Amino acid sequence: MTDRVTHREVAPLGVFILGRKRPGFDQEWNRIICQRSVAALEALGYRCVGAESPVIDDESLAATFDKIEQAGCEALVMLQPSMGHGQLALSVAQRWPKPVILWATPERPGDGKVSSCSLVGQHLWGSSLRQAGHPFEFVYGDPGDAEVIGDLKRAIALGTAFSRLRKAKVGVVGTHAPGFIDLAADPFLLRRTLGVQLNPLSLPQFIERVHAIAGERAAADVRRVQEMGLRLVDVDEAALEMNSRCYLAMQDLMEEESLTALALQCWPELPNMLGQWPYLAVARLTAEERAVAIEGDVDGAISLLMNFDLGLGASFLTDWLDHDRDSIFFWHPGMAPLTMCNAVGSECGPALTNHFNIVKPLVVDAAIRNEGAVTVMRLWRCDERYHLTAFEGRTAEPPRKLTGNSVRVVVEGGDVRTRFDGLLHAGMPHHVLLAFGSHAETFRRLARLLRLEWHG
Repeated sequence: MTDRVTHREVAPLGVFILGRKRPGFDQEWNRIICQRSVAALEALGYRCVGAESPVIDDESLAATFDKIEQAGCEALVMLQPSMGHGQLALSVAQRWPKPVILWATPERPGDGKVSSCSLVGQHLWGSSLRQAGHPFEFVYGDPGDAEVIGDLKRAIALGTAFSRLRKAKVGVVGTHAPGFIDLAADPFLLRRTLGVQLNPLSLPQFIERVHAIAGERAAADVRRVQEMGLRLVDVDEAALEMNSRCYLAMQDLMEEESLTALALQCWPELPNMLGQWPYLAVARLTAEERAVAIEGDVDGAISLLMNFDLGLGASFLTDWLDHDRDSIFFWHPGMAPLTMCNAVGSECGPALTNHFNIVKPLVVDAAIRNEGAVTVMRLWRCDERYHLTAFEGRTAEPPRKLTGNSVRVVVEGGDVRTRFDGLLHAGMPHHVLLAFGSHAETFRRLARLLRLEWHG
């Protein structure tokens, strides 16, 4: 994650400070640590709402939450600089159905007496929230400690992602690709588990939408694609118009239906009915952090959305093509986000060409960058519940060159065959997501917040 919050994390941040009705502990240290904590959050780019006055009872708690809710806050940080009233934990759980981020701050250094009992107080709150079945994240340490600030940013990102999933609306154009029954979605399990709304959409109407895009709009978008400088191999510029129409149609559909993610049944209908694969359009949209999945993979689209809402950047939805004891070779036929591919104009940079199987345009032929640390993750449903896995590795030279998008990942800890066997017997579908960076612990915590079955 970057040092400051990204454009997907612009919502104001709820911050409430638990105070005390009766004097106690070191109130000067209380004031100092509160000021430093709020200043650290503001330095990260958050606009803090609710920290103006301490919460000491149900009345002041209600007033603070009125401000937080009116501001549209998606995450909530709770400070307890001096141990306060533990009963209010249940009042907070009633008022705020999303995760609470408990930030325990340290004692005043070197004064020879207990100054705050902040960790004890937050321990009490955490235990109470857990026993009440309420999700929370926990951070402990000084606001001047870079590692603590990293933990805090992750906790806020998790709280934000949880909140956004509860409001997410995922469209599926058509259904899953023929035979790919492991990608089938259950709208009611999605709603019960993640809060996500599934919106089925007509494939024939989408095809009509593509054809109905105004010629002037399509031509303007073609010029934008031309300015990207992508090489053309065995195709000419006349192929760009239909992909621009697909790109604009998906944009329009997501806006008109208020979709936060989209799964598209891309074959065999689209290459047959439109004369093209929509893969360049998908590669552009995912590079712009729009959660768009192919082959009707609804849970894949939600997995993409999780990555974006956690601030992890673009992700590559891919097949697990083959593996050995220590590494996995990932591949898909040409729709990886352009931001994950080698640079345009480089020897292995992206080229626009035909699909390797149904030989029609327009796919992105480019290897994934050899970036170093990567995380492999996947959300799926099996046995009437949702599962999540994430594990880490490092990119390496692929065993061979393939058309489309491919990358080899050497898995941390090795023993890939045992890992694959366990995930396969847990029902994991044949698509997984690849993101740059080390994020397995973030996904473990997200699984805990959402009460998903975790496969580390």
